[in-house]
Amino acid sequence: MPALSIARLLLGLILSANGFAMLAAPETWYATVPGVADTGPLNLHFVRDIGCAYLVSGGAFLWLLRTASAWPAALAGSVFLLLHGCVHLGEAAAGRAEWHHLLRDFPGVFLIPILALWLTWPRALSRKEKHDVTMDSAAPARRL
Repeated sequence: MPALSIARLLLGLILSANGFAMLAAPETWYATVPGVADTGPLNLHFVRDIGCAYLVSGGAFLWLLRTASAWPAALAGSVFLLLHGCVHLGEAAAGRAEWHHLLRDFPGVFLIPILALWLTWPRALSRKEKHDVTMDSAAPARRL
């Protein structure tokens, strides 16, 4: 399995596992993820809502393993992750979070979106994947 596929698989599994944890055990997720309790009181509905977004993002990366034409879905999942990181930056800029918390958050909140964008950006597609996307988009025209 090529390194790009392994990275997509790992990212898809990590994001999906996080989403499942947020949906299935929000109290445990809230208590065990470093820094989460510092953001305010537990809101079960909100944690589950965000868990859905993580689950969809992870699923998009797993779908991307099956077909290169899923890259727009994975890119949308990446944009969610990027916007989540922007919320953290905005909270720090507004004084609602300490700047040093951004260092603690870096791996999960900033590094993962950077990796996700790199793995889904169209230029990151391999030559075979670009060919597969072209073939997938031409398939409806061939059926007519």
